[in-house]
Amino acid sequence: MENKILLNKPFQAAAPVLDKLIAAGYEAYFVGGSVRDVLLGKAVNDVDIATSAFPSEVKEIFPKTIDVGIEHGTVMVLLDGQSYEITTFRTESAYQDFRRPDSVTFVRSLKEDLKRRDFTINALALSRNGDIHDYFKGQEDLENRLIKAVGTADERFQEDALRMMRAARFASQLGFSIEEKTTEALKNHAPLLQHIAIERIQIEFIKMMLGNYRYKGLKHFIKTGLYKYCPGMDKAALEQIASLDEPFETERQVWSTCLLLARVPLSEARTFLRSWKLSNKLIQEILTVNETVRQRTEQEIEKWTVYTVGKELSIETEKILNILGYASDINQVKEVYEQLPIYSKKDLALTGNELMKLSDKKPGKWLGDVLDQIEKAVVYEQLENDQKAIITWIKEHQLINE
Repeated sequence: MENKILLNKPFQAAAPVLDKLIAAGYEAYFVGGSVRDVLLGKAVNDVDIATSAFPSEVKEIFPKTIDVGIEHGTVMVLLDGQSYEITTFRTESAYQDFRRPDSVTFVRSLKEDLKRRDFTINALALSRNGDIHDYFKGQEDLENRLIKAVGTADERFQEDALRMMRAARFASQLGFSIEEKTTEALKNHAPLLQHIAIERIQIEFIKMMLGNYRYKGLKHFIKTGLYKYCPGMDKAALEQIASLDEPFETERQVWSTCLLLARVPLSEARTFLRSWKLSNKLIQEILTVNETVRQRTEQEIEKWTVYTVGKELSIETEKILNILGYASDINQVKEVYEQLPIYSKKDLALTGNELMKLSDKKPGKWLGDVLDQIEKAVVYEQLENDQKAIITWIKEHQLINE
């Protein structure tokens, strides 16, 4: 186990923040996920800083600050064109809503601050000179690839029930197992998820599903019964997803696969997705892909579908087919798309206004119907996208004389 490490670039970049806090007489450390990741040899992007300085004292040291969560001890510091979140060491009172503490008390002790964190692998601190502070055997658990609650797991999950989803998520992202007592606490307290906003659960669920070790996260998600307290989750579908080899790349792939394997009828799919509080845009994309995947399991790649669905969602369809073990061909989709004569109705060489002048008719349902027929004929290359050619075609088919 390491006692000292060399600070890499992200830590070095943020080191002047620690220097200023230390020069003012306070303790300051890098904490949490960034310390865990550097010990695992993973890339570190953002760093979190904890200090013995109270928020008002932090604001005295740094001229440019933003109160992003000052009631919980967090101040954003702007220094040399970068922003850093600095949080005061704190302890927390009881959690009446199983998510947020009733009150926060600022303290001067690093150990007291780390004691309130979720898992031992996240309760690590790194000093300015590279010393690692590990009060709860977090490094030992990193070596053993183990997710273990700090202190008593029952207490940690009663404080913040979302930590249960985080346990499954870390199992998926890191490929770790969850320690036995922590697993038992997950089983015992799974119903507490009902107190957590679905938006927060959804974020952790998607992170779990996108993890490199998805099967490990899902194993715990299913085994502990957490899935029972998530809207519309189907155990058999989740077990099938856990057995799939291909990784998910996008949230759309996750939800589409859930819908397909759970055999959710298209008529009920929107209700399921809304129960997870997804955006209207994402819901529509998922529904489109879901329908297209179902079509593609029964037929070849079709030009009109690629045209109406678009390149991005057509490729997404092929990726989902691949995940589910069906024949797929992304290259063919790209080829069909690139060879399309038009990409939307706006590309037609004849506009609606020009069509009305030509017909001397008032706007009405007929106008959309005629444009639809022109569009389809052009896409299928039965008609050249040329104004004269289109006018001749309209007259030949007597589309404006009916």
